[in-house]
Amino acid sequence: MEEKTSTTKTIQEAAREVKVCREADVVVVGGGPGGHSAAIAAARSGARTVLVERYGHLGGMATGGIVIQIPHMSDGTEEQQIIGLTQEWLDRLDEIGGCLHPKRDEIGSSDEKLVSYWRRFMGNTVRGRIKQTAWVDPELLKCVLNNMVEESEVKLFLHSWGAQVIVDKNKVRGVIFESKSGRQAILGKVVIDGTGDGDLLPLAGAEFDGTLDPKIRSSMLALVFRLGNCDYQKLCDFREREQERYQELMAELAKVAGTRLVPLPSPRNDVLWVNNWIPDLNCMNVEDLTTLEVEMRKMMLRGHDFMKKNIPTFENSFIIDTASQTGTRGGRRLVGECVVTREDLQAGKEYDDAIAVIPRFDALGDTAHVQIPYRCLVPVKVDGLLVAGRSFSSDMAANNMVNLIPHCIAMGQAAGTAAALAVKNDVNVRDVDIRALQDSLTRQNVPLPGVPSTVSKV
Repeated sequence: MEEKTSTTKTIQEAAREVKVCREADVVVVGGGPGGHSAAIAAARSGARTVLVERYGHLGGMATGGIVIQIPHMSDGTEEQQIIGLTQEWLDRLDEIGGCLHPKRDEIGSSDEKLVSYWRRFMGNTVRGRIKQTAWVDPELLKCVLNNMVEESEVKLFLHSWGAQVIVDKNKVRGVIFESKSGRQAILGKVVIDGTGDGDLLPLAGAEFDGTLDPKIRSSMLALVFRLGNCDYQKLCDFREREQERYQELMAELAKVAGTRLVPLPSPRNDVLWVNNWIPDLNCMNVEDLTTLEVEMRKMMLRGHDFMKKNIPTFENSFIIDTASQTGTRGGRRLVGECVVTREDLQAGKEYDDAIAVIPRFDALGDTAHVQIPYRCLVPVKVDGLLVAGRSFSSDMAANNMVNLIPHCIAMGQAAGTAAALAVKNDVNVRDVDIRALQDSLTRQNVPLPGVPSTVSKV
């Protein structure tokens, strides 16, 4: 039998003029950890900066995604490898009671009582020592990020979707965005893709890799939800007292819900957030995103019902909210001037253009700290464009490890600083003076190898 072939219908859109509503030095699309940090760093470095964000809030996964763990900032020693804007988030949240994390003098401690307490919080201990991981209030963090934007005089457009990239002779010249006000353009000397999923890359004609391994964390989607009227310490008591029973219940919970559900702490003992992993869905496919939103809420109801009936601390709990933002962990990855690989991480590869240092990963064994090169933020061919966040140039395995919130903040801070330097010196972003970039980052409290710090680390 002859196989029928399907044809895709198309229509021709009418040409139209688009109003230029703003001109700037640096235009950032995406206000998550990477994009927000890029905008703040660029503005503080003297660049006229515009930030375009599709939701009604800033913070991306850390706020709208309710992924409220800010992990992996130190390695178990007294040193903290990730500081910069990440630490500023924590400092500002501390002032308004929106953050839970070890005190500065507790980092690296092996005190048995302290380690026993912090071991209850996933990611706060390693090899019997305390490391810096924070748990943040997503609503208070939204307020903090707004304040940082206003203080830095970044022009902000919320409820605005970056729809097109303006390219002329292989150089990015700005973006077009859609909103309730219609279709408008912003011209800029440098554009930074802070979308996380590299949404601007195909629009700009930049090379990217969108392949994902369905077995790894970054290929899975999530729709996080929060539960109130709980007692996290009570849950920990049960988990430690009846370890085997707890594991049995968690396995049964996964079967009932249809996915793995993991209750995690927040700055409030009576509020827990529940993380999940949904395989075989693609964050770049709108039908898959729709499936996630519908099916995960069914899973949430089944799972919560089981938790109330079977797991101590959830007896009288209730659902507070589900994430307003889909939990995406991996999307398009830039093909940049340097591609970071798992082998590079394993070897502790050093770079002359390092712009961030990530604490060593236990999963890689006894390795050195991980360095992130500036070149992995720079496209191979397209000019005037940088990425900020998890779309950095890397293979799947490396990206799966180095795409957590503080890592994205660090890369965003570097991208924004580099963009401002490029504008100031009238050079392409790929030709930025690396030593000047590193010196500027160091003055912003970013520890870098071989660059003496001039600022207190915390």
